[in-house]
Formats: sequence, structure tokens, C-alpha cells
Amino acid sequence: MGAECHHEDGIHPGLRGHALRRALGLAESKCAETQERLTPPRRRVLELLLESHGPLKAYDLIAAFGAAGEPAKPPTVYRALEFLERLGFAHRIESLNAYVPCRLDAEGHSAAFLICDCCGAAEEFEPDFAPQLAAAQAAGYAVRAVTLEARGRCPACREA
Repeated sequence: MGAECHHEDGIHPGLRGHALRRALGLAESKCAETQERLTPPRRRVLELLLESHGPLKAYDLIAAFGAAGEPAKPPTVYRALEFLERLGFAHRIESLNAYVPCRLDAEGHSAAFLICDCCGAAEEFEPDFAPQLAAAQAAGYAVRAVTLEARGRCPACREA
């Protein structure tokens, strides 16, 4: 939590129980459709991201990887993150150098995040980049990806 936060932790809970199993099942299905494999290390990293209440740095994932508290080898986690990003299951928030799970129900979208300066939560949202993309196309650019990071305070922190 940020230094200015004065509310209870857990305001932005990660997925648990049925919701977590559903999200992992959806990832498995998407992998099967694209003939990719959600290997145990990839699945574990995705599970950690889905369970988290906020963005996680790679070293947080490395430390939490093992079921008995055993850290993973860094290449294992970095390769899993690369896979999850490539398939659209996770996003890297550049300004935080941290990762969040993608809304697995979204297809081919731009990454846009609302980042709380107080509690550190990051929420993905769907922006309208149409005017900017049209301007880029008119200038002859072929835009491959767009990421937006907006910082401020989430509703819970504004109320606290």
C-alpha cells in the first residue's frame, strides 16, 4: 500500500475459488484453440497474477512461485511472462515494471490501465483510441500496439 493509504487491504481482491478456476479454464481453452500449451510453470504464473490484488513484479512472482515457498528460477518466470503476454493473458505495466492479468474475455484490444497512487491497484479498461489511430494511419504509420497508463486514486482510496 502507498504511504497515504488509510484503509483496509483487500479492497481490490484477486480471483479465488470458482472465478479463479473459470479464468484458468478459459486460458486453457484459448491455448488449445491456438495449439499452444499452458505448461505447469505458465499456469502457475498466470494463477499468481489472477490471485493478486495488484500488479506483481517478476521477482514477486519468482518468490511466490513454489507451493512450499520455493522460489522459481528467474528464466522460468520470465519465459512464462513472455508467453502470457504474447497470448494476451497478461500485460506489463511499464511505469511499474510489473505485470497484471489481462481480462481473458477481451480479444485484440489495446492495453489501458488506471493505476492507483495510493493502494497500488491497477485496473484494465477499454479506451477509445480510434481518433489517435486514424491520425497515425493518416500520417503513414502502422501502429502495432498502444498502451495507456493513467495514474490517480481509485474509488476506495478516494473514500478513505
